[in-house]
Amino acid sequence: MYIPSAYIHIPFCQQICHYCDFTKFFYHEGMADDYLNALEKEMDAYIPDEKATPKTIFVGGGTPTALNAQQLEKLLRIIDSKFHISTEMEYTFEANPGDLDEDKVKLLHDFGVNRISLGVQVFDDEMLEQIGRVHKVKDVYTNVDRLLSIGLTNISLDLIYALPNQTLEQFEQTVDEALKFDLPHYSSYSLQIEPKTVFYQRYKKGKLSKPPEDTEAAMYELLQQKMEDHGLVQYEISNFAKPGYESKHNLTYWNNEFYYGFGAGAHGYLPGKRIINLRPLPAYVKQAEKDGLPILNEEPIGKKEQMEEEMFLGLRKAEGVSLARFHDKYGVQMDEVFSDAIPQLKERGLIEVDHSHIRLTEKGRLLGNEVFQEFILEEN
Repeated sequence: MYIPSAYIHIPFCQQICHYCDFTKFFYHEGMADDYLNALEKEMDAYIPDEKATPKTIFVGGGTPTALNAQQLEKLLRIIDSKFHISTEMEYTFEANPGDLDEDKVKLLHDFGVNRISLGVQVFDDEMLEQIGRVHKVKDVYTNVDRLLSIGLTNISLDLIYALPNQTLEQFEQTVDEALKFDLPHYSSYSLQIEPKTVFYQRYKKGKLSKPPEDTEAAMYELLQQKMEDHGLVQYEISNFAKPGYESKHNLTYWNNEFYYGFGAGAHGYLPGKRIINLRPLPAYVKQAEKDGLPILNEEPIGKKEQMEEEMFLGLRKAEGVSLARFHDKYGVQMDEVFSDAIPQLKERGLIEVDHSHIRLTEKGRLLGNEVFQEFILEEN
């Protein structure tokens, strides 16, 4: 019996960030009401009778806390009606600094949310404005204090580096200020310029450029060293935690385990199939109201695809991919399946293999995509 996690997507934002390519829409109260009704219909279709007991729940976006207090309470009640919520289970909400007033913080706490992922990005008001954020640095302090005061202590801060015109010194200041909070978890990602974003349009017109690759690499190395000096363990390429505070939900993805995906544009992964939901909001709402299955595409996932993804995802973790776990899941030895990729990547110094795991080297982390593509198998 498999026990999936649950990802729930709330696509509304008060402001669209210049770099974001997730499914998102400007917040509108009426649209949000319709969306929550449709979301409930979709969840009913997958969990019609008894409550499910998920491994983890993650509510992301968009910005879930862009909902008003009444809508947020409705969302929490919908989730509570479909899932058994326990204090032992990781239950995460994404939030933007400035969104969390006292009423919303109390609601989250009262309904059993026990982890908050706060989208800080940088500790620099001018740069926040340049990337399309509406919060200020002071809002981070206000919201963290508000969360801690009610007992929501499992907080993660998200940071971005390699932003346009960002210097190594500016990023160091952001990391130093973030670490002053002494929180249990930090995530930090380099900027990716994705299609259908403001930054992409500027990039195409030659009006935007990222820092040079050597500066981006120096930012990543600085990040790693600062986190280590502060007692945080890098358990995944972009994630750092005090022992015991690793994101259990994200480990679901990196361990190639099953999860529901609810909401517009959400992806789900259930035995033998990957499900991708309709992305446009009117189409999602219409189909969910009709039959609870607002599916854009459902693709079969065979053993070949599972083994490939086991490597792509698992190699993101610092511990790498377990040889024994691979054999238990797929009934074959890893070095038999990837007999070409493993020796040549090892020879190039991009991976290391011991008696229990295969993992990226420091060099391999910097060239992760180059490593991952070597684990694409031939069709036969």
